[in-house]
Amino acid sequence: MDVLVVNVGSSTVKVQVVDPHDRRTFDIELPTPVDPAELDELIGRFGSVGAIGHRIVHGGADHTEPELVTDELLDELDVVARLAPLHDPPALEVVRLVQRLHPELPAVACYDTAFHATLPPAARHYAVPIEWEQRFGLRKFGFHGLSHRYASHRAAEVVGRRVEELKVVTCHLGAGASLAAVDGGRCVDTTMGFTPLAGLVMATRSGDVDPGALLWLQQEAGLDAAAVEDQLWHRSGLAGLSGRSGDLRAVLAGIDEGDERCRLALDVYVHRLRSAIAGMVAALGQLDVVVFTGGVGERSALVRAEAVAGLAFLGLELDRRANEAVGPELDGDLSGPGATVSTVVVHAREDVEIARQVRSVVG
Repeated sequence: MDVLVVNVGSSTVKVQVVDPHDRRTFDIELPTPVDPAELDELIGRFGSVGAIGHRIVHGGADHTEPELVTDELLDELDVVARLAPLHDPPALEVVRLVQRLHPELPAVACYDTAFHATLPPAARHYAVPIEWEQRFGLRKFGFHGLSHRYASHRAAEVVGRRVEELKVVTCHLGAGASLAAVDGGRCVDTTMGFTPLAGLVMATRSGDVDPGALLWLQQEAGLDAAAVEDQLWHRSGLAGLSGRSGDLRAVLAGIDEGDERCRLALDVYVHRLRSAIAGMVAALGQLDVVVFTGGVGERSALVRAEAVAGLAFLGLELDRRANEAVGPELDGDLSGPGATVSTVVVHAREDVEIARQVRSVVG
C-alpha cells in the first residue's frame, strides 16, 4: 500500500508518497496556508494511496502510539495543542482539511513525542514542585521522535547489527536540533524538554539557558515575557551569536571571511553538541554507535569532524575521506580504522517512519 505523508512545518507543508519498498515516489512542498483546491488536486492524482499519515509534533502525555484520526481524537489534540502553539494548531487544521476533502481514506496521527514515552522517571521529571507536573503537565516530552526512531533503526542496518543489541546516540541536527539516547531501540534520554526550545544550540533557538537569567531579564532588565520568548525562539542560536544568519552555510562563509562572531557561533554550537553527546552516553552506560542525521548532520562534514574530534575518549574516530565523501541520500559508516565506536550518517526519512506507522495501524 502506498501511503500519503502530510508533514506540516512552520511555513510549508510537505506532501509525499511512500511506496511499500520505502521509496519516495512523490515529493512537493506547498506554502501555508494551504490552498484546499490545490491539495485536493494533488491527493486526487494518487489512486494507489491507501491511507494518509499526518505528523503531529506534540501528542502530550496520553498519545504515545500512532492512532486512527477521529473527531474525538482531534478534539483531544486541540487541548494538547496548547503545549505546542507554534506547531500543532496548523497541523490539526490541515488534518481536518484533508478529512473533509477525502473522508474515504483512513488517516493516522503520528506523534513526534511518542518515541520518548519510554523515558524513565529520572529522565522525565524536572526538579520542580511535583504539583507543577500534576496541575500543568510540566515534564520532559522530547521531540524529533520520528527522526530519532528511524535513524537508530537505520544505523543498526548500516553497521550490520540488530537495534535491540545496540546503545546508540542519534543526533538530529537541522534548523531544530536534538539528541536521543537509544538503548535497544528504546529512548532513555533526550535533549529537548517540555518544548522544542531546550537542549542544543539551533538555527534561531537558544537551547538551554539559565532560567535565573531569563527571570533577571524580565525583573531587572525590563523585558516582558513576549519579548524574551521572541528572542529565544527566533533571534538566538546561530543567528543570535553570529549576527549574520541561522543558516550554518552562511556562518561557515563568515568564518572563511574572518568573521570572529561566526567562529564563536560555531564553537559554541560544537561545544554544546559534544557535551550533550557525552551526557547521552552517561544515560546509556556505554556506546556502540553515534548517528548524524538532519540537514546539518547529513551535509556538514565540518560539524561531524569537529564534534567527533572532541570525543575520541569515547572510542570515536572518523575516516576523513569517508566523512567528506558523504553524498545525497547515501547512508554510511564513517568510522576510522582505530574506532571502537561506529560513526554513521543517515539521511532523515521521517516520511518512511510515518508510512510504517500508518501501515501498522491500518494493516
